[in-house]
Amino acid sequence: MDLPETTSPVDTQDEHEHEDERVRSGPLWRHALWAAIVTAAGVTLGWLGALFRIGPEEYGLPPAAPGALWPYLLTWAVIGLVLGAILRFVAARVPVYSPSEVLLGTVMIGTRLSLGWRPEPLEVAGLAAAALFLVIVWCAVALRGAAVVRRSQGA
Repeated sequence: MDLPETTSPVDTQDEHEHEDERVRSGPLWRHALWAAIVTAAGVTLGWLGALFRIGPEEYGLPPAAPGALWPYLLTWAVIGLVLGAILRFVAARVPVYSPSEVLLGTVMIGTRLSLGWRPEPLEVAGLAAAALFLVIVWCAVALRGAAVVRRSQGA
């Protein structure tokens, strides 16, 4: 049995596979808007994920951790903006793989843990340091990859 011949190349999705991995240049307002939107989405998703822990008692799920939640939401919004600035700073110079997902995930998890656990400020700083470490490692991998590509193209 003969296979049908095709005249067009097989779509391997190579052009779509690395669509997210590109240099993100542009004006400062675009970088700031990206950081604000992704941070707001992360804080919102973290808050929504924690609703079962802070919901009213009528639904049978009393708050597991009492206290005000606005300080935690604002704290993670600021942390998210700082992490977003770092990611976008590096992504404007070299291709960074999935910076939106990294920022969204770190802010969402940090918000979710903070609202469910209501840690002290020093513990929130520890969570922020862990998120910062993750972002720095993510950016270092991108910078290293770009340096290797530049070196191989120059040789």
